[in-house]
Amino acid sequence: MINPKTPASADVPPIWAPGIIGAPTPKIARVRDYWLGGSHHLATDRRLAEQFTLCAPQLPYLVRTHRDFLRRAVTRLVRDGVHQFVDLGSGMPTVGNVHEVAQRLTPECRVVYTDIDPVVVTESRELLAGDDRTAYLHADVCRPEQILDSPELRGLLDLDEPVALLAVDVLHHVPDSAGPAELLTTYVNALGPACQVALSHTCRHEQMLDAIGLYSDIYHEPVPEFAFRSAAEVGDLLTGFEVVEPGLVPIPLWLPDADTEPDQNPEHFSGCAALARRR
Repeated sequence: MINPKTPASADVPPIWAPGIIGAPTPKIARVRDYWLGGSHHLATDRRLAEQFTLCAPQLPYLVRTHRDFLRRAVTRLVRDGVHQFVDLGSGMPTVGNVHEVAQRLTPECRVVYTDIDPVVVTESRELLAGDDRTAYLHADVCRPEQILDSPELRGLLDLDEPVALLAVDVLHHVPDSAGPAELLTTYVNALGPACQVALSHTCRHEQMLDAIGLYSDIYHEPVPEFAFRSAAEVGDLLTGFEVVEPGLVPIPLWLPDADTEPDQNPEHFSGCAALARRR
């Protein structure tokens, strides 16, 4: 880990750069696993997580809220008869990820996971070894052909049957220049007329922007560029789709569990979620 008092060298890749090999290297995917209460993380990951939370104490809660939405959305989709999933920018397939939720309800559910980081992909494939109803692709979300034309997806999924596209906690990494709305349309059109998309998105919030600046100031490391959009801008990504009830809402308000204590002010949550289908 770079000493917080020592400016990062221009020759040192940023911590989130994909393809940094070696167990001691912290990975954002393992940091998220730590925040989710998993066990697939190392001391270096926990140290990085603590640095993040020093600057942005809300991050673990934010990550858990996105994961809770994923669970609720997958549960609804399976109960509606959807047994196939494509999960964009998956991270580690641990702690209530798609295959665990879906296969607990219907064992024959099939899942294609994707991530841009080859190290995360390698570790994830090891975790999923022996599950012939899952596949894990090394692919860039912004290059849909890498996913849609892959032999793994074509061999595992039946595109004549309903498929759900999961874009959960990922599109704020996709800049406007990459055309996120067009990307969603490309994926959904290719996955068949019955395809639905579950989306959650961290929204623009001054506290989060301040935290990013604070992290860079304290640890002298650059941070990735985020596309934190407003709720209205997230809604624009779903132009041409039919957003189903309860609509595009703050993440904690999307079909909350009946036995879960609600947040004090869930409507103020800096992120929104929706389930949508082709018109």
